[in-house]
Amino acid sequence: MIQPDTVTHTDSLQKRASAMLLTGFFRRLSMKHVLIALMVIFSIIMLAPFLWTVGLSLKSNQELMMGTDAVFRFPYTLKNYTDIFQNSHVFRWLTNSLVVSLGMTTGVLLMSSLAGYAFARLEFPFRKTIFIIVLMGLAVPEQAVIIARHQIFSSLTLHNTYIGLILPGLSAPFGVFLMTQFFKAIPREIDEAAMLDNASKLTIFWKVLLPLTLPAQATLGILTFLTSWNDYFWPLISATEQDMFTLTVGIASSQQNFAQSEGLGFLASQAIFSALPILIVYVIFQKHIVTAVAGGGVKQ
Repeated sequence: MIQPDTVTHTDSLQKRASAMLLTGFFRRLSMKHVLIALMVIFSIIMLAPFLWTVGLSLKSNQELMMGTDAVFRFPYTLKNYTDIFQNSHVFRWLTNSLVVSLGMTTGVLLMSSLAGYAFARLEFPFRKTIFIIVLMGLAVPEQAVIIARHQIFSSLTLHNTYIGLILPGLSAPFGVFLMTQFFKAIPREIDEAAMLDNASKLTIFWKVLLPLTLPAQATLGILTFLTSWNDYFWPLISATEQDMFTLTVGIASSQQNFAQSEGLGFLASQAIFSALPILIVYVIFQKHIVTAVAGGGVKQ
């Protein structure tokens, strides 16, 4: 026969356990809510400059001259965007940025893939030494070589040309390292199977191994495109003619020279319009971008 004291003790333990479970549940739930709230707040802070620029671009220049607080009042207008299609250099700058970014991305993917395959699969003298020298390029800032590069490009009359804007970006030690590590992660049995079919090393690289590196190529291509698109330092030095400005240099020149004459709203609309291509890239390739940032581009 069960004693009353035993029943009472058991009920007490059950109530205590239930209370602890409820406390832990609400504690986790409240922490989750706090984290979500913090994420929302930080997201709003990060979006504030962009939203402010959008607001400026939708206001007439006459209203903004009286005060930027007009952003918070109706009416809004699209006149600044229609003016872009009529009398703006933005389309020329947009074309320059596309040509430079796509050319640089293509070149980096091609050269990094070839170099990565050579370092990972081929045997040649001083391979490890050369690979270390390549990686040392990651430690050299662009500013350290800018004077020598400027003098070389000036002597070759490459300034104010697409080649002059693209060539410096083809030096990509990170791309070589990324592709080398990815090629090393591919089993060598695949190469041996292809060799049994009398495939040459070029055929093995182009038709067998290269298709397997698409995740690494996507990561490298996106990062290279974004870096080239946002580059300001070298285009500012190399492109001195307005027709050769990239978007970053062109928008900056508008801000310095034409903001008062053309209006703050028109300047903001140019900035928003020029950001549309890169926003499209982010939306389409956001999965690969997150993978790249998280360091998951190379799978062991």
